[in-house]
This record gives sequence, structure tokens and C-alpha cells, in this order.
Amino acid sequence: MAQPLPAPSTDDAARLDELLADLVDQRAGIAPISAAERAARRARLGTLLAERCLDALLVEPGGTLRYLADVDWHHSERLFGLVVFADGTHLWIAPAFEKTRAELFTAACPGELLLWDEHTYAFAPLASVLRARGAERIAMDPDVRTRFAFGLAAALGSDAVSGAGVVAALRGTKDEHELALLARANELTQHAIRTVARSIEPGVTAAEVAMRIDHAHRRLGFTNPWNLSLVGPSAAFPHGDGKPAVIAKGDVLLIDSGGSFHGYQSDNTRTWTVGAPPHERFERAWHAVRDAQRAAFETLRPGALCGDVDRAARARLEAAGFGGGYTALSHRLGHGIGVEGHEPPYLDGGSEVVLAPGMTFSNEPGIYLDGEFGLRIEDIVAVTAGGADHFGTWQAGPASPD
Repeated sequence: MAQPLPAPSTDDAARLDELLADLVDQRAGIAPISAAERAARRARLGTLLAERCLDALLVEPGGTLRYLADVDWHHSERLFGLVVFADGTHLWIAPAFEKTRAELFTAACPGELLLWDEHTYAFAPLASVLRARGAERIAMDPDVRTRFAFGLAAALGSDAVSGAGVVAALRGTKDEHELALLARANELTQHAIRTVARSIEPGVTAAEVAMRIDHAHRRLGFTNPWNLSLVGPSAAFPHGDGKPAVIAKGDVLLIDSGGSFHGYQSDNTRTWTVGAPPHERFERAWHAVRDAQRAAFETLRPGALCGDVDRAARARLEAAGFGGGYTALSHRLGHGIGVEGHEPPYLDGGSEVVLAPGMTFSNEPGIYLDGEFGLRIEDIVAVTAGGADHFGTWQAGPASPD
């Protein structure tokens, strides 16, 4: 995933507003996750902990903290976090000098605030409170950094326990509201790509395309938009080569883009030729990738393994003559998506995670030909009770992103 671009200058913003005037903020059309829904998540987490004979989960800033409490806090050398107990209650821990700021950040999810002073460090005060509550087996969210996991474990006189399994059970399947948010976010990213595509012509730089894509997302109501806008041979590197490029007539253009919409992520890729019909080699490769994407989609169903889906796409590319294994498709087929753009589970050939309704993934096969071009088609899909669903519309052909 690319890093967000800096905000455009005042002059660029005015120019882009005029170019993209048809795009307006869409956030009012669907409600964000409510405080009551987050409280229900914390209660469900408590149940999951109890089922696994765990007493609590320590959560640092990251995807799980946003999922449970809608709190964003910077990472530093000082521990700030949330502890959720098996009875569904919680407490916050923060440096004492950050008390007022911590109260402001956690106002929508109030709870006991445990403060620690600089000379005491966080571990002994937190271990004391945990012991007083009879909490002995403390799991660590995957985002908890090792110095905090090991520091707390040492203070408790126990081993650090991974919370990856409980977090996967908590966040791995999405409810109806989450699915609706993901669907809308990805429909809008596709709309942004299509809208910007109509303004692209030979002579435009990749950097200008990237600026237009980001601005289109901001106008639609996204925060933290990002994109990879790659031209010709640059796209043969799945994440680009960092070189500036100017689009020429007939060039292959790959746009991989997304952002955060009400806290849920989009991630879509479209690849097409600009200003001229696709040449035969690119067209053949494009259809092979689209066939691989369809094969993967048809494999998505409850009870299948994540690895099965990756293998289905790879087999289709091999059958089309583009080589087996990682010859053409050099990366995994896809990743989970939700409050984070990349989150478990993953569609890779080694995964034995069993698919279940509500799981959401990117489905993004590609072919990368060094020195020629790269192409990827990416859509977000969801496992349903009867198979799979798809957010937005499929790309119809190699001549445009429509």
C-alpha cells in the first residue's frame, strides 16, 4: 500500500476542485459505527477471552483499538493502551502527564484511567491492578510491541501470551453494518478511478494522476487516501519503481487506490491503456488475469481454505501460459480488509484458515513482465452463506477502467 501524498497546494486544490466538481461528500449516505456497536464488540471480546481461558487482552494503538473504541493515539516509547477483561469491562492506561489528553481521546469510551509516572514505568502499576482483579493470563493484541509485551509479562511473572487467535475471531468476520460500509467505500473508490480516468490523456504525468486520485477521494469524504499510479514498465514492479513518468499514447496505466471511509478501507486496482486500443500482448495478459480473478471468486465459499483460493488463481494463469508458482503472479492473491487495509486472514497458498461468511478480502491477481508492463485487477469480495459477493462492478475490459 502506498503512502498518502501530501495535501495539494492552494492553487492545485482549486484546480482539482474544478476538474472534479461532480464528486461530492458521500458520508451522510451511511451511518458510521456507533458507540453502542463498539460497546457490544468489547462485550463480545470478553466472551471470546473467557472461552479461551484468558483473563484480559492488552491493546496498543492500531486497528484493534480503533475497532473497539474508535481511538487513534500515536506510538511512542511510552505505553498507552486499553485492557479489556473477560467480563467485558475495560480500563485505560496512560502516562500521567498525558492525563487530560487521554481523557479527551477516550471520552467516547470512558473507563477507569490508570496513570503511571515517568520514574515508575507502566509495568508495575498495571501488573498490580491486574493482580487485584485476579487477571493472570493476559493476552497481547498483535499490534502490541515486544518491549511492552515482555515488560508486562516480566512484571506479572508469567509468559507473554499471543492474542492473535482471539483478535482473528473478533475481527475476522464482518457484521452487516461493516459489510455495508466496506461495500460503499469500494464502490466510491471505483467511482473515483473512473472519474479521474476520463481526465487522463497522453502528456499527463503519473504524479499528476496520483494527485487527482487522492483529491477525488477527499471530495467523496475519504480520509487518508493513497494510491499507486504506475505507467508502463514501472508497473512491472507491483509497488512501482519510484521513477517519474509521463503517459504516452497507448501506455499501460495501473492505478491501485483506496482510503478510509467512516473508518473502513477501500482498495481497488484497475489497469488499462491510455488513448489507444490495447496491444495484443497486453490484451492477452489482461484477460488471463481477469480469468484468474474469476476462478478465485468462484472458489470463495464457506468451508474452503484461504490457500485454495490463491491456488485457483495461480492455476488459471499457468493454464494460460504465464508460468506456474510465482512466475507471473509474484505475490499472494489477497489480504483481509476492514478497519485496516491489510489485516488477517490472507489469501496465500500456505494459509489453512477456513473461510466463513462475513470474511472480506482483496482479490488481486496480476502479471508482471519486467521491462514491458505490469497489470493487476483488484476488487474486494466477501464470503457469504452461499458463496461470495463482490463490492462495486468488475472491470469489463483492458481499454478503460469501466
